[in-house]
Amino acid sequence: MKKAAAFILCIVTGLMLFAGCSGEGEESSFAQKSYTADAAQVQAVEINVIDRKIELEPSSDGQITVDYYESDKEAYDIAVTEEGTLTISCKNSKEWSDYIGGKAAEEYRVIRLHVPEGALASLGITTTNEDVSLPAMTLQDSLRVDVNNGNIDLERLDVGSAVSLTAKNGSVTGTVVGGYDDFTVTSDIKKGESNLPKQAGNGQKTLDVSVNNGDIELEFQK
Repeated sequence: MKKAAAFILCIVTGLMLFAGCSGEGEESSFAQKSYTADAAQVQAVEINVIDRKIELEPSSDGQITVDYYESDKEAYDIAVTEEGTLTISCKNSKEWSDYIGGKAAEEYRVIRLHVPEGALASLGITTTNEDVSLPAMTLQDSLRVDVNNGNIDLERLDVGSAVSLTAKNGSVTGTVVGGYDDFTVTSDIKKGESNLPKQAGNGQKTLDVSVNNGDIELEFQK
């Protein structure tokens, strides 16, 4: 009887400890923040994060603004380099016990980037376990998106020279402005379906799409 009571007590204590490490206390410490950069001083944006969903939206004031959430243990380094690149990267100070109980709530794991139409020459995004969603936008030079365990969705993307899209355990969908006469297309897919040929076109722009365990559904629009 005593052994059974001791066993139950151990289980209850373990559950209490697990709940204490579940991240609820940390989530309550998340605060909404915003970073604004002069669009005239920024030519490129590079985002390199983990477990973050990236959403781009048109700017309403002509500036480049980043909306995000931070806590004492999950934060970001955001700055504009001398070369005019806005960089966003993770700055975490978690210990191993902070990972018990899962991730923070989804609302705290979203980065929203507001950009004026046509303001950027290039955009680079790397993230994991979340999606990247881009609105209709124009880039003077190039776009690069690399996602592990997430989807990439484009809405009428217009680029000056190159598009590179890589998704592992996710799909790539959307529309690209132009046609096979504008692009040289290369696609590679494993464990999925694609509406793009492996190689096609002979244009000056390049479209390179690689998907592992997902689908490719990209359409050209003039």
